[in-house]
Amino acid sequence: MTDSRVRPSYFSNRAATKPKGQVREIGSFDYTILLVVSFLVLIGVIMVFSASHMIAANRQVFGNDPYYFLRRNGVFAAIGFTVMMAASFVSYEYLRKWARVMYVVSLGLLAFVLIGGFAAGGHQRWIEIPIIGQFQPSELARATVVFIMAYGVEKFPNALSTWGGFFRACGVVGIVVVLIYIPGGFSTALIAASIGFGMIFIASPFFWRYVLVGGGLAGAIAGYLWYQLTFGGGAGAFRGARVSAWIDPFSDPLGVGFQTIQSLYAIASGGLLGLGIGNSRQASFIPEPHNDIIFAIIVEELGLIGAGLILVLFGVLIWRGVIVALNAPDTFSSMAAIGIVLAFAVPTIINIAVVTNSIPNTGVNLPFISYGGTSLMVSMALAGVLLNISRYAKRDYT
Repeated sequence: MTDSRVRPSYFSNRAATKPKGQVREIGSFDYTILLVVSFLVLIGVIMVFSASHMIAANRQVFGNDPYYFLRRNGVFAAIGFTVMMAASFVSYEYLRKWARVMYVVSLGLLAFVLIGGFAAGGHQRWIEIPIIGQFQPSELARATVVFIMAYGVEKFPNALSTWGGFFRACGVVGIVVVLIYIPGGFSTALIAASIGFGMIFIASPFFWRYVLVGGGLAGAIAGYLWYQLTFGGGAGAFRGARVSAWIDPFSDPLGVGFQTIQSLYAIASGGLLGLGIGNSRQASFIPEPHNDIIFAIIVEELGLIGAGLILVLFGVLIWRGVIVALNAPDTFSSMAAIGIVLAFAVPTIINIAVVTNSIPNTGVNLPFISYGGTSLMVSMALAGVLLNISRYAKRDYT
């Protein structure tokens, strides 16, 4: 009799069989993914400039130069595009080979942040690298989680059938999450955890076991936030205040509720067609509108139609990524593709939920669009890997 608690795991059995009539061949990559990513990056460059030009022109720290962020973001986008295209032609087999090394290097960089990093925006998350300049290791670590988990699922295909294997996999993800969280990266740690545990859930032949564990983790996070809201002190008081501002932003309109209120004003002002690019009223009030809160400026300037188009583009990207994962030739590439999809989908959902005040405010970039050199280049590199995997998709011959 079949155990009803066990489900067939598509991804964990990819290497076991090779369907008849299907072959592994190198072809052209998925041009839909390439076009969607290019459109998103182009929209990002335009909207970062639109959201930031007034701030940059009025602040000495930016040289009173309205084109400050446009130039920098343009350089990041150009480098990112080069990295994406290079990754699309370099076989993903190298990622399988070097996954463990990448993981160890990422842990080393995260540890170095704790002792040699510097703070920006109130949190110690950056390090200085010669030639490259400021670098945020947590962004690289999120990507590394994708490849180390894909490697582990392929290397130990039956490990997730046992509790021991499950906890070992959680430990691999948990080390990264803790190192990201310690210097103040709660939101980034949450995303890394979502990617890693999401991949574990997809690869596992069990269902309810991981639903219960996931529900327990979600409950623990909710309990933590409730505790900070009710009894939090010190650093925890800030997170409690954010939960309070989520429930009622106007309870502290000039404090932690300020950004949320201005974001909602921007969204309300956009209407169907928006105010037009460069005509945002709230960009002058929202702190750093070109970063985490840029979607609010997009809604204000491009309206419901423009914002809806961007959501459609993200939906197409996720859809095509899932198609690539389903047609990838082996376990590693399947899991890597689905991990990359999660790396795009999770921060997109969180970012938009924050901007619309659907969840408490937390700093998460909108992939490909928000300003941030490390985030943009890592995201485009992941898109390049996804393109590369699409070149090796199984094709039917009958």
